[in-house]
Amino acid sequence: MTLPSRHRRTGHPGTPSRRALLAGLAGALATGGCTGGTRERRRIRIATGSSTAVYYAIGSALKGLIERELPDVDVTVLVTAASLENVEMIADGRADVGFTQADVVADGGGAVPGTAALARVYDDLLHLVVRADGPVRALADLRGRRVAVGARGSGTLVTAGRLLSVAGMSTDGTLDQRQWGLDDALAALSRSEIDAFFFSGGLPVTGIQRLGAGTPIRLVDLADWAAPLRRAYGQVYTVRDVPASAYGTEAAATVAVPDYLIVPESMPEETAYDLTRLLMERRATLALAHPAAERLDIRSAIATLPVPLHPGAGRYYRSVKP
Repeated sequence: MTLPSRHRRTGHPGTPSRRALLAGLAGALATGGCTGGTRERRRIRIATGSSTAVYYAIGSALKGLIERELPDVDVTVLVTAASLENVEMIADGRADVGFTQADVVADGGGAVPGTAALARVYDDLLHLVVRADGPVRALADLRGRRVAVGARGSGTLVTAGRLLSVAGMSTDGTLDQRQWGLDDALAALSRSEIDAFFFSGGLPVTGIQRLGAGTPIRLVDLADWAAPLRRAYGQVYTVRDVPASAYGTEAAATVAVPDYLIVPESMPEETAYDLTRLLMERRATLALAHPAAERLDIRSAIATLPVPLHPGAGRYYRSVKP
């Protein structure tokens, strides 16, 4: 994937030529510079996910911060299928900021070309949700069942597909797989039209909370599958606990993967710096929108390999280093 070209600030030693002056002017415009006393407005499109999930909640709160503290910016929140679509939108210029799982943007051991990171924000946990009165109590019990495995373009579809692959269940034809997003899966499970669904998200997922309030549910423990996933696909997979307080269910453990906030590597440095500053210095405000944002931490935020930190983000972290 290639990124659209962007104006960059350029310079020239000594007396600048006409070409250098024009290039410098273009760079000033790209970074929100002033010309004739008028500040060029910047545009930021934030690619999130389902409107009932975590990316959208935090992305919407970030939009509010940008509007309040960066008055020269026009900002839009985009509802998407989530991680995979977000990465594609960053790469082809349809979005400027995107949430994504590490296993999507760092597939194959390297970062998707043209992308850079502002921060590692929190961890996504892979939920396997079933009805409490149903027969599914382990991953193997999905054989022969109707299962929503995530929407096309979502990180859920990637992670769930890898899990089913290492479990030997991806191509044997014994699962009735539905490539549905969270909203469709929630509705279908509540009506017993499917037996289970996967969803990868930070704790707690609002849609799953709402489902549990009206339909007794259970989370299937997936902790034993983290090690096979690491052997097959890389070290991004870990084990995290889902406490009983998250959904009013029995506690469970599952597979987790880091989440990154990514941008085009061509984003102007000042814009990346401003966004990173808002993320870290206003994380309490973001946490009001969703508790997952409480996990934003300067010490872990820089751990985005193999996705490189954007130079603007790196400059912010250096400026606050003790």
